[in-house]
Amino acid sequence: MKAEERWQARFRAPRVTLPVWARQAPARAVYRSNASGAWEVYAWDRAAGSTRQATARPKGTSHGTIDPTGQWIWWFSDTDGDEWGSWMRQPFAGGPDEPIDLAAGYPAGVALSATGEAAIGVARPGEGFQIHVVRPGGSARLVYEHAEAASVAAMSMDGSLIAISHSEHGNSRHPALRVLRQNGDTVGDLHDGPGKGVLGLRFAPVPGDRRLLALHERRGRREPLVWDPESDEQREIWLRDPGEITADWYGDGRSLLVVRANRGRTHLHRYDLAGGRLFPIETQHGVIDAATPRPDGSVEYSWSSGAHPPVIRSSNGHVVMNHGGPTSPPSVPVEDVDVEGPGGRIHALVSRPERGSGPFPTVFLLHGGPTSQDDDSFVPQVAAWVDLGFAVVRVNYRGSTGYGSAWRDALIGEVGHIELSDVAAVRDVMVDRGIADPERLVLSGASWGGYLTLLGLGTQPKVWAAGIATVPIADHLATYEEETEALRAYHRALLGGSPGEQPERYANCSPITYVDQVEAPLLILAGENDPRCPIGQIETYVSRLAERGHEHSVYRYDAGHGSLVVSERIAQMSAQLEFARKHIRIEA
Repeated sequence: MKAEERWQARFRAPRVTLPVWARQAPARAVYRSNASGAWEVYAWDRAAGSTRQATARPKGTSHGTIDPTGQWIWWFSDTDGDEWGSWMRQPFAGGPDEPIDLAAGYPAGVALSATGEAAIGVARPGEGFQIHVVRPGGSARLVYEHAEAASVAAMSMDGSLIAISHSEHGNSRHPALRVLRQNGDTVGDLHDGPGKGVLGLRFAPVPGDRRLLALHERRGRREPLVWDPESDEQREIWLRDPGEITADWYGDGRSLLVVRANRGRTHLHRYDLAGGRLFPIETQHGVIDAATPRPDGSVEYSWSSGAHPPVIRSSNGHVVMNHGGPTSPPSVPVEDVDVEGPGGRIHALVSRPERGSGPFPTVFLLHGGPTSQDDDSFVPQVAAWVDLGFAVVRVNYRGSTGYGSAWRDALIGEVGHIELSDVAAVRDVMVDRGIADPERLVLSGASWGGYLTLLGLGTQPKVWAAGIATVPIADHLATYEEETEALRAYHRALLGGSPGEQPERYANCSPITYVDQVEAPLLILAGENDPRCPIGQIETYVSRLAERGHEHSVYRYDAGHGSLVVSERIAQMSAQLEFARKHIRIEA
């Protein structure tokens, strides 16, 4: 298989997300797959061994879930990826979609009960954040509203309790947790103070059990907490092992599935609540994107590594499902690199071509978020660059998750410049070790990574030979004026206030401030309907490039903050590789 065929085959290979099963009907599940050519929601009847495609929309479907009884599939209907819309539901066995009677808005969480009721969060410009209890066929009841960011975290099986994440204290990056009754009365509050968020996960799956599983940051990282909101009894689950931790309930409510992420790999454990003992669950070296316990006590999980494509597996040792079709070609394994940076040790991941010893043309591929991380999972984009002959370096800069609360929060205030100083430290080591050719360095990324790309080209103009920015922030002020309410709250938390309160900080951290210093040729990819990094502020940045005759290209596509359509993703990757071939010397 030729290189171009190989990288395209990785995008085309059918992939599935971990099936989400109905708690009271475990043979019924839903998942998302790209098998139709776009990411859509599918229903899986495990008892009958049958699947069907539940949604079919030209631009794909981002969100889908199933109610605890297994009778209804819920999915979110937006317009061409703009994230503005309403929830729909359809019978599990098929039938017409039913709209949920709630005015359209941006989604802010959904949770379903076994009684048919749902808690739905919505955000609208000028109206702040609202949470409603909805019974299909009846009217919606408002149970919470506030100007600051809030979202639905969970709903008890009987529908009597609703957990919400909120930031009434003014910092959406470190939310508080509240449990409400359906009449809006508060049952309990958890707020650990500045810099310590509390995240709600799920109520215990046992009828009448009001315990809520949550995550806290009291010891400098996210760890599980079991909380009874009525008595305020709290049990912290402390683990000796390093890394960030999340968890889920086993079906009997007596154990927790503990998922620990450390240095870009994932580890599973079962935690016995009665005895306080931790039991490892054997999995292969790599990354578990999602995991869930089954009624028989087994655990199903979505696994991949940098070299091996994703697969849905069981702790019983078998493959749970695949969607058929051609399998994805493998790629190269990733290497770990640790670099001493200006703010502490930086962990980076390197993928090198199998042929040649370097130095290679190198793309620094920066992740979004910034509260995200790069890890040892299978990424078709990384594999495509490697096939072209590039080394790929991914840096978990300050601001990344997975390395503790202090590392994640270290960029507050001086965003962009802090992350790029970490990238520079890793870049110097890659050059010194003979992996990266200093004359053939490409800076690239999507979303927050696209923002860092534009900022890096303007503040480090002599370093980069080319730049590729996908759905970037080009101007924090202009983005703030057009983005969703939740992202405005996030901006305020990250930059210490609104643009009116922090005008110098917004300007100092904006790529458009440095646009006249850009020297490298630049490719920008932008979604026409993007509500997160609106295209208007990108157009202004591009016009500034054009005014000074700077070499640039713009790829516009008809979707939002990324595309769910396979052919469009291939077209975007092809545009990036062609741009690199044009501006970077690549040995045959």
